[in-house]
Amino acid sequence: MPRQARLDAPGLLQHVMARGIERREIFADDEDRRDLLGRIVFVLEESRTQCYAWALIPNHFHLLLRTGPVSLKKTMRRLLTGYAGGFNRRHKRSGHLFQNRYKSIVCEEDNYLLELIRYIHLNPLRTHLVEDLDALDKYPWSGHGVLVGTMENPLVPAVDEKSRIRQASKEQIKFSGLAEKTVHDVLECFGGNVGEARRKYRKFVEKGVALGRRPEFQGGGLFRSSGGRKAALSELKRGNKEKSDSRVLGCGDFVKAALRHAEKGLEKKYRPKRPIG
Repeated sequence: MPRQARLDAPGLLQHVMARGIERREIFADDEDRRDLLGRIVFVLEESRTQCYAWALIPNHFHLLLRTGPVSLKKTMRRLLTGYAGGFNRRHKRSGHLFQNRYKSIVCEEDNYLLELIRYIHLNPLRTHLVEDLDALDKYPWSGHGVLVGTMENPLVPAVDEKSRIRQASKEQIKFSGLAEKTVHDVLECFGGNVGEARRKYRKFVEKGVALGRRPEFQGGGLFRSSGGRKAALSELKRGNKEKSDSRVLGCGDFVKAALRHAEKGLEKKYRPKRPIG
């Protein structure tokens, strides 16, 4: 059965995951991690994409993105191809680094934005890279420490990086502190005062530790969107058949809206420049 095309349109919230081939490690050392983050900074600013959460695990990474005018496909291709080439050169290897293509799930913002931020930022704790929440606060390879205020934001481009991005872009890029704005947007969900918002965010993350692996956030479809297999089966028994799609995490109405949104993007992209006939 052929794979479904990814849903890709400006403004969609997407949970993106990329794994090493055969689940091998894609980060051999901190130099690799810094290299990927530097490339993420570049592609986010160039494509005007927001990143709400991120976590680097030895054999994979997670990103929670809101796409800008540049397609997710183009953004991720540039990120993964560039990183794989650099990794191979540094470690004197050849061949594929990543497993197949990256995975992306379109997510309903109202119900899942904060849940996914928590889920992604707890990955280093779930995979035992850190021992506890205090250690996670100081873990440099996820966005959690940035939100609690214990780590500098590595996704903020340096002055020389801004110049490099401008030179690489066909059009002049207007920098409006996109990475800083994204952090502000997340904290604003927890309150207007920054200190209070940071405390409430951390408390929210702490409550998520006991929730475990949360498989419902690892993909889309009816079972996941309804809160798990049991909840979905219960709804089906009641006769409530909602629209579902394995590429979307959200309620039936959101699935329909996301599919329409993506289809309009495809229509615009492939619309003939001249009338046919």
